[in-house]
Amino acid sequence: MTREELLKEIDKKYEAMGQDPDVHLSGLLYSEPTKYWDYIQVEALLSLQCQKTTLKDEMVFIIYHQINELLFKMILWEIEQISEDESISTEKFTKHLNRISRYFDMLSNSFTIMGDGMDVDQYMKFRDTLTPASGFQSAQYRKIEFASTELINLIDFRFRKTINRDTEYSYAFDNLYWQVAGLDHNTGEKTKLIKNFEEKYKSEFLDFMKKYNTTNLWSKFKNLPQKERDNVNLVNAMRHYDHTVNISWVMHHLNAARKYLNSGKKSVEATGGSEWQKYMHPKYQRRIFFPELWSPSELKDWGNENVISEKILSDINDIKI
Repeated sequence: MTREELLKEIDKKYEAMGQDPDVHLSGLLYSEPTKYWDYIQVEALLSLQCQKTTLKDEMVFIIYHQINELLFKMILWEIEQISEDESISTEKFTKHLNRISRYFDMLSNSFTIMGDGMDVDQYMKFRDTLTPASGFQSAQYRKIEFASTELINLIDFRFRKTINRDTEYSYAFDNLYWQVAGLDHNTGEKTKLIKNFEEKYKSEFLDFMKKYNTTNLWSKFKNLPQKERDNVNLVNAMRHYDHTVNISWVMHHLNAARKYLNSGKKSVEATGGSEWQKYMHPKYQRRIFFPELWSPSELKDWGNENVISEKILSDINDIKI
């Protein structure tokens, strides 16, 4: 584009906004050039790591979880682009799903940063200062779940028959699978972990559940024309995402936790007080975003550490991401 053509396009842009192009061009004369550290907000970003102890490896723990939250934000950004496109093409749907899967693949493969990057002795000391906080309380991860599938697939198995499209969101919320982990199984009362979480986010979660009730990834997929729902690339991208989030990432997380909590140093429970192995393991909670895209045998073996479907691996490995 020539300079003359560029100036004409600038005129069009600002005139369409009801703005004087010359004023904006004049302002450009005096504007500062962009600097990397200002654009990325490096100093602000590096000031966010606040340790609670003097133990050096706590810094690894903090930064690792902050990186996770940044990736969760990227994932939600991609899901929103699918959700808000009323006439989304198969190609665009697949493209954003593959981006999301790349982010979760990165998360899945990153647990050695903690698993091999923190001394057990240090972790077992500084973790006591974190109670009752827990990674369970990642609001962004909960939003990813709400935006990925229909609510019924996030409800505790024991209560799914009591839930339908007319169910109040607050009732559905109280019966989500992860609410089980927030109960004191001796008293039946909610733990401090879940009370703090609800006080901070419940209202926001209910609004988010409503927003994605019919625009979550699973609903968007099911509303596509049959021809597009049969698209092999899209189906494989859906399966890849489901498997990566609800089996691969979860199992990597669980195995990292096992290294420390089963270290033999002492008998421990999760900082939030949950039965962490039953809460995290996919074979117990059976988190499945897109159940109709899996065969009966695949569903039966969901989360079985000793059974990995060759077809699943083949489908996943064939995806170009």
